[in-house]
Amino acid sequence: MTRSEIWRLEKYLRNLFRLDTITVVERPKQEDSVEVHVNGEFIGVLFKDTEDGETSYAFNMAILEMDLPEAPASRS
Repeated sequence: MTRSEIWRLEKYLRNLFRLDTITVVERPKQEDSVEVHVNGEFIGVLFKDTEDGETSYAFNMAILEMDLPEAPASRS
């Protein structure tokens, strides 16, 4: 992705989530995707897809079950 695309994606995510600590970082050897970080911690990957002359971006974030808080007893 170009630096302009990366800047635009970062600006979009910061505005969308109202979070200025989101950064979008180039991935070595990957031209169709970038990493997304919050407070310097990796949280996911943004993939670029160009099809039929239109461009879209897909955000992929894996959440490990072990990282989730325990549900209250009344919600199990």
